[in-house]
Amino acid sequence: MKLFITGISTDVGKTIVSAIIVEALEADYWKPIQAGDLYNSDSHKIKNYISNDKTVIHENSYKLNTPASPHLAAELDGITINLKQITAPETKNHLVIEGAGGVLVPLNNSDCVIDLIQKDYKVIVVSRHYLGSINHTLLTIEALQNRKINIAGIIFSGDENKSSESIILNKTGVKCIGRIAQEPYFDQNVIKEYADLFRDNLLQLQ
Repeated sequence: MKLFITGISTDVGKTIVSAIIVEALEADYWKPIQAGDLYNSDSHKIKNYISNDKTVIHENSYKLNTPASPHLAAELDGITINLKQITAPETKNHLVIEGAGGVLVPLNNSDCVIDLIQKDYKVIVVSRHYLGSINHTLLTIEALQNRKINIAGIIFSGDENKSSESIILNKTGVKCIGRIAQEPYFDQNVIKEYADLFRDNLLQLQ
């Protein structure tokens, strides 16, 4: 199973969600494009968050120096992101693939993050509540549905908002895999607790 983790915006909890899913399934992890924070990248964070010894963390296809939209970060590095250079690692294990920002974040002049999503991927959308997040969540799901991309479900991150969650689920018909509270911190123990909580729902996606 290949699960692609995307968010409705940046800083909504994609890496935490990725860590939880990786731990729950003892899956491999791959972030195709890392922009900025190369010495404390999302791959580094995943390694620190998980406690199983089965996960393999695969190399990024692109490591960009600037924490910016990938198209700009690549331009500043004097390169152009080429989708043909981004190939999923071969593994017999489950694979968790973490996107960059939201689905319409540009990678170059013609491609966006959504173009990284292959036919055999199942997408999990991470939504976090803030003013405007309902719109961002519905637009994200509509963009995926318009491409006939398989949406496995949605995970809500941060403080609970029952009204927002209810309207999003009712309007989209997308399954809620779970929710992550506004925790004071995340470490291996907290990640493992959520992994145990989410595991059954994740295994049902196969």
